[in-house]
Amino acid sequence: MAKKKATSKSAAKTVKKAKAAQKVERKEKKKVGKNRDEEEDDQDLEGILDRIRREWEDAHKVTEELVEGPPSRRANATLTACPNGNHLWCIGGEYFSDDGKAHFYSDVFRYSPEKDEWRKFVSPTCPGPRSAHAVVASPVGGGKLFLLGGEFSSLYQNSFHHYRDFWCFDIATHTWDRIETKIRPSARSGHRMAIWKHYIVLFGGFYDPGIRTNYLNDLWIFDTQEYKWKHIEMKENDRKPSPRSGFSFLPSADGILLHGGYCKEYVKGSRPVGVMLEDTWFLRMTLSTPTEGGKSSSDPLSVKWERRKRPSTAFAPSLRSGCTMALWSAKNLGILFGGVTDEDTSEETMDSVFHNDLYGYQISGNGRWVSMALKRPKKKGGEKPKKVVLQPKRYVPSDDEHDYENETFGDGEDSDQENVKSPRKPTPVPEPGPEIDPDDPNLTLPLPRYNAMLAVLRNTLYIYGGIFERGAREYTLDDFYSLQLDKLDRYTCLKESGVVISAEGDDESSDEDEDEDEDDEGDVEEEEDPDVDENVERTGEKWEEPTVEEKAEASKQDEAEDQALIRLKATAFMGVAKDTARSPEDVISTPLPGETLAMFYARSREYWAGKAHESSENRGKALRRDGFERAQERYAEYKPILEEVEKILAEAGLDEEEMRKGAAAGPANQAGQSRNRR
Repeated sequence: MAKKKATSKSAAKTVKKAKAAQKVERKEKKKVGKNRDEEEDDQDLEGILDRIRREWEDAHKVTEELVEGPPSRRANATLTACPNGNHLWCIGGEYFSDDGKAHFYSDVFRYSPEKDEWRKFVSPTCPGPRSAHAVVASPVGGGKLFLLGGEFSSLYQNSFHHYRDFWCFDIATHTWDRIETKIRPSARSGHRMAIWKHYIVLFGGFYDPGIRTNYLNDLWIFDTQEYKWKHIEMKENDRKPSPRSGFSFLPSADGILLHGGYCKEYVKGSRPVGVMLEDTWFLRMTLSTPTEGGKSSSDPLSVKWERRKRPSTAFAPSLRSGCTMALWSAKNLGILFGGVTDEDTSEETMDSVFHNDLYGYQISGNGRWVSMALKRPKKKGGEKPKKVVLQPKRYVPSDDEHDYENETFGDGEDSDQENVKSPRKPTPVPEPGPEIDPDDPNLTLPLPRYNAMLAVLRNTLYIYGGIFERGAREYTLDDFYSLQLDKLDRYTCLKESGVVISAEGDDESSDEDEDEDEDDEGDVEEEEDPDVDENVERTGEKWEEPTVEEKAEASKQDEAEDQALIRLKATAFMGVAKDTARSPEDVISTPLPGETLAMFYARSREYWAGKAHESSENRGKALRRDGFERAQERYAEYKPILEEVEKILAEAGLDEEEMRKGAAAGPANQAGQSRNRR
């Protein structure tokens, strides 16, 4: 019995050991499997990371190309001095060809003065094509360019878009990265940015959904350390610049200078009037220091607008627009070149004077204007100036283009020493005559223009392109000049313009009328043969009922054609494709995008009551009912067009509130106004 118990115990131990061994074996297998899974997971993770890295490299792959000269003809691009090297950066721009097509660019060019060479950089990840955007340079991290906003239109200008995106261009790697923030400025063009310490400051601009141009005067600040935008809201009683675009915006040690700009005044029932601004403001910026307890303020940055008194007009440029300044940091001067002065002579015409003079604005203190007149070369002792017969081909400024001398630079003189001599009389470029001094530096002046792209690199001013008008024709220039600001001896033409400017302007061609006459002559209707069966085509084949598929296809084509026609009408209504003059009666009797029937009737109630009174003997409530029915009919007539206009506005990034603001402002006639004067 005892022997049997011992045997059963031994068997139990054996079974227990076998189970333990199996358990250990299972654990080992599980561990091995887990290790294999982990290894596979590690391999998968490495593959994913490698794929992500390759995709990023492909998306940011940059091609660099040496090009023959400056970028192609374009306007409203940016020309920016490199913050940590001797280069210029040109980004974007637009060009309207003679056939009416709009071309927008997204390319990036770099100019090296030492080699006098241009290089083009192309990256798959970059801002879309645009013009009238803003770019500011920062030296941090090897140098960066920050870009915001701008505008774009389709080839035939039947759709228009304002950008509100924000990008950073790394100068060292030539790559773009988009900066996404929850809070950011609204879409706009014609705005300006400047950098103060590690803050990017943005002001103003405009957005134009096609109904009217809306100008802005909001102030935004982007912290490049925190990567956050902040909208600076002023107190109700605080003074601040009025809404505008195309102004000068230059940084200094104590803040940012704002000068001039352009806007439009809208008067109900009449066409908008362009306004050239010449006021000057200074945005004083201060950073608070830590408190006694060692804690710093939650918002250490404080800003305040200060309006500067206009200095003596004797040394200031004449009233003009299209002439933003570039910063000459070595002298703390803003450099202004060219511009245009417009004067409305009638409802349909506008006289314009274009400038090619140069001015400087001393930013420090209370600010003052200084002349940057070119200096004639000094003649050797006793030597008389050489006279030669010369017929200059260059444009000659008119007598009202003033050039006063107040302060000089170069030739060993102190640039801060003011010349107290009275201003000299205007000295226009010599008219073509029998005797002209070939050494006269004024003979090197560039053609007058506005919206030229300016940049100062060290002590050299660079001028690229711009716009010139003669008659009804607008010319986009592509020439490239430099000027030594510390010498002011003469302009150097680095690339001549290939643009041919007609002597008398562009006359209206009668080709279109001739073509229309030819078309009318060719549109001779064929006489119908009464003996031909209507159901039999000229081929002799009997007409057959279309199939269901053919009817559906034909219906789709009709819908597409109807939609295209509505889009065309909507575009014409907005004035994007072609601006048309509209009478006050037409303005008040036409509904607007974002305007409900109630809003439309409230705005035009008196008009429709008058119309009903002309053809009805009803009075009181009955007359108002007749007027409302007429307004309702007009609103229903325009409703499909208005819905299409709202689609276009939504594509441009406007929300419902902005549409209603545009509706409240009413449509505007842009006749006689260049889109570049916005």
